[in-house]
Parts: sequence; C-alpha cells; structure tokens
Amino acid sequence: MKIYEELRARGLIAQVTDEDKIRELINSGGATFYIGFDCTADSLTAGHFMALSLMKRLQDAGNRPIALIGGGTTMIGDPSGRTDMRRMLTKEDIDHNAECFRRQMEKFIEFGEGKAMMLNNADWLLDLNYVELLREVGACFSVNNMLRADCYRQRMERGLSFLEFNYMIMQSYDFYHMYKNYGCNMQFGGNDQWSNMLGGTELIRKKLGEDAFAMTIELLTDSHGNKMGKTAGNAVWLDADKTSPFDFFQYWRNVDDADVIKCMKMLTFMPLEEIAEYEGLEGSSLNAAKEKLAYELTLLVHGRDEAERALDAAKSVFGGAGAAENMPSTELSDEDFTDGEIGLLDLLIKTKLAPSRREGRTLVTQGGILIDGERVTDSALTVEKERFADGVIIKKGKKTYHKVKLK
Repeated sequence: MKIYEELRARGLIAQVTDEDKIRELINSGGATFYIGFDCTADSLTAGHFMALSLMKRLQDAGNRPIALIGGGTTMIGDPSGRTDMRRMLTKEDIDHNAECFRRQMEKFIEFGEGKAMMLNNADWLLDLNYVELLREVGACFSVNNMLRADCYRQRMERGLSFLEFNYMIMQSYDFYHMYKNYGCNMQFGGNDQWSNMLGGTELIRKKLGEDAFAMTIELLTDSHGNKMGKTAGNAVWLDADKTSPFDFFQYWRNVDDADVIKCMKMLTFMPLEEIAEYEGLEGSSLNAAKEKLAYELTLLVHGRDEAERALDAAKSVFGGAGAAENMPSTELSDEDFTDGEIGLLDLLIKTKLAPSRREGRTLVTQGGILIDGERVTDSALTVEKERFADGVIIKKGKKTYHKVKLK
C-alpha cells in the first residue's frame, strides 16, 4: 500500500485541494510540505503528536517535512476553535517555547542536510513592513470571504479583534514565502485550519500563477466529539516533567472503548493488519487493545524503558496488587510533618496533584481523591507519618495514581 492510500486507510485525511495531484506528489516522494506549530506553551501536547507522526510517515516515504515554528504568528494568536482571544505572550516567552518545541521534535523527525527543515516564521514576519505587506498581498484577500470562514464566523458574536483578523494573512504569507524560498509545495494542518490553508494556496496562485496544494487531517476526537489529549480540562503533555510517562500511559489506557482502534490507526505505527486483529474485541477483552495502544504511544514519546516501567506499574494497579514501584512518586521528609501529621491539602500540593489549596479542597469535597482505595471527602483530614512507611497510594479522579513514601 502506498503512503497516500495508507493515510486514507488510517482515517487521517479530511479535505484536500486536488486529490489526484496530491496523491501523485506524496506517493512519488515529491512533496516538500510544512506543518505549523504556534508556541503557546513550553511543551507540545498529545494533540501535536498526531502531526508529528504524520510528518514521520511522510518523511519515511521520501517526502521532505518543514516543521514551522510560529515565533511570529504566536504574537497574534489563531482564533480557530477559540471563544475568546488567546493570552498575549512576550517575545521572550515565545522564544523559550520555540526552543522547547525544537528539542521535542528532534526525537521524531530527522533534521539535517537534504532531510527535514525547521524554520521559524519570526525570521520573516517580524521584519515585514506593514504598508508593503498590504500592497503585496492585501489585494489578494476578500474581506467578505474571510468573514465567511469558520475560524472567524464563530467568533463574530463574542467579538473578533483586528489583531486576530490578521492571522489568516500571516499564515497565508508563510506558505507563500516558503514556496518561493524553500520549494514548499504543500501544507498540512488540522481540519479546523482549512480556511487559513486555502488562503495560502490562493495567494500563491494569484501572485505567482502556480499551483500549491493543501490537505487537512482529521482532528483526533473522542466518541463524544471532544478533542483528545485533554483530561479534566488540562493538556496531556509530551514533556515528562509536565505529564509523567505513567500518567501519559494511563491516559491512553483509559480511552473510551469506541476510540481504541481509531487511535491505533491514527497515532501508532502498528501495521494495519495487526490493528485488524484487535478490531473484533469487546468488553473486558478490549483491555488488551488499550494496553497495546498505551504502550506503543509511550514507547514513541518516552522510549522503551519508560514504556516498560509504565506497563508494569499499570498492570499492578489494574491487577489490584497494590502500589507499583514505577508509578510517579514523592518522598516526604521530616520537615513535611507537623506533630507527626501532614494535612491532606498540603499533601496534594506536595505531590502536584493540586496546584493550590483551593483546587485541592474542591477535588476532595467532590469525591475526586482516594487514599489507599478509600474515598476521602474531608479537606481538613490529616495523615499520620507512620502510614507512609510502606507507601501510600493517592488516586485522583479515574486515571491518576501517585505513590507517597518517606525518605
């Protein structure tokens, strides 16, 4: 099976501008394509991993990826999928986040001479003269068409700033600039980016009279239509310091039954024939597929050692054998106790299961915390030092486990 047909079979392709030409380019290894990553945080998320795996698939088939770091566009903020304007970041924040992205991407994509490129659109966007930009590309955009685009239309009732209104022009200019200077003939993105991507292909056609192509990939959503890679409103990060390998494993181990095969196809590099062997599983038998999914993704993101440790820890937790040595853990010292006790809220903050006493109190009163399998609802509870001698397991919600022990 050729690469384009494989992308179709895995359910990755949402929309394309010219399927026959795109199929020919990709299957022949003739695509130089880019995917953009705005630097809104200091780590990529599980949602970004779908784009990274797509880049790897296409690179393995002979195509050349461009990982475009959005050092410039992050200063504006993409309104797509937003109900309000993004928080404004400083240039220093953006530069720091861009460097974090670079280090993470290098684990998946092979960069170097004749291989993948990593570019930062701050290198050309920040030097643009506003009047010159308006004269060069402004006439190529219809305001009426822009306002009909989903990324803008959904924001009109809540208010769309002029700053964000420029995002489509900036993204389109990126494609135009890379087409002229780096031979980039194709762009990929999530299906919520379709309007922005069409802007780039149209700009190239109007300015240069040449063809460039765009293809969007299906956004990874759960069976309820929610974006995956989010848990309790928080992102599942690729950075092990923000989401531990165990918690990363647990997230995928706990996906809905209806989403397991979809995630296998879209995110892992398992052969489709192997995935088909899991498709007929139902009920508790499907746990084998969930475990395989979690292991494969943890292997890709964190390496074999961490994947094995997370698997061992998960088997212990789900098997009811007690605490596993490899789950995330915190050690308490004598200074953490007062009169031989530690308050539950202090314990949640110490383990980073809650960022503040207020949020910890909410977790407890809503029944979201279990200690050694027993639910606690009293936020004023204290835990005796002696209990930590053999280790205490704290469970937060349905998916997060943490072991606390004495030094």
